Amino acid sequence: RLLKMEEFFPESFRLDLKNKRNAFFALCKDEQIWICKPSCSNQGRGIFLLKNPAAVTTLQDKFHRAQEYLLSKRVPYRAPQARIVQRYIQQPLLLEGKKFDVRSYLLIACTAPYVLFFAQGYVRLTCVNYAAASDDLTVHLTNQCMQKKNSLYSQLKDETIWRMEHFNSYINEKFRKSKGLPEDWVFTVFTKRMKQIVLQCFLAAKHKLDRKLGYFDLIGCDFLIDENFNVWLLEMNANPALHTNCEVLKDIIPAIVYKSL
Repeated sequence: RLLKMEEFFPESFRLDLKNKRNAFFALCKDEQIWICKPSCSNQGRGIFLLKNPAAVTTLQDKFHRAQEYLLSKRVPYRAPQARIVQRYIQQPLLLEGKKFDVRSYLLIACTAPYVLFFAQGYVRLTCVNYAAASDDLTVHLTNQCMQKKNSLYSQLKDETIWRMEHFNSYINEKFRKSKGLPEDWVFTVFTKRMKQIVLQCFLAAKHKLDRKLGYFDLIGCDFLIDENFNVWLLEMNANPALHTNCEVLKDIIPAIVYKSL
C-alpha cells in the first residue's frame, strides 16, 4: 500500500514557485510554527523559524519588495532562492526531555538495474531540553553542526548521539507499556515504516536518475517521531555528514562507508 503524503511528510510548500508561495501565505494565518530552510544546503545553514503570523507577514513583504525592485529595474525575472517552508511538529517525542531525530541511510547502489539498500544509523539529540517557544535554534535542530554552536556541546557531545540499540532499550523501558507498543518497536514497527517511506520516495524520484553502470549515491534520511509515535520524514540529504566527532560515530560512520563501497 502506498502511503499518502500527509501520513509521513509534514505539510510543505516551495517558496520559489509563485502558486505554492501564495498558497502558503493564504493558509498561514494562525499561531502554527513553520520551519523555513533552503534546498541544496546542509549543516543547518540558512534555516529559521516562522513562529507567528507577524513573522510570516514580514517574509511575505520581503518577497513583495524583491519583486517590485526587479520590476522597477526592468531586469529579467529571477526566481527567488529555492526554499521549503514546512509545518513544524510541535509535539515531538522527547528522550530525557530533549528533542531528537533519527539519521538512517538509503544506498542507491546501482541504477541499471536498480539496487537499493537500507541501513539504520543513529539517534541525534540536542544538548538542552526542548521548549517549543525557544528562539535558540540548537533547541530545534539536532544535527551536530548546529549542536556545536551550543556552549554545552564540548562537555555533552557524546550524549548527543545514541546507538539504535540504546534507543530501542529506552523505548522499551519508558514507553512500551504506557503507549501499548510491541516489544522492540524500534527494530520492528519503526524500521519497517522507515523502509516503506524511503522506498516510496525512491519510486517517486527514480525517473530523474541517470541509468548508467557505476552510478550510486548514499542518501541520509532524517526521521522524527511525535509523541503519538507517528513517524515523519523531515528530509533526505544527498550529501550526508560523515564526521566521527563522537565515540558512537567512530563505530557507525566507518562501517556505513565500508559497507557502501
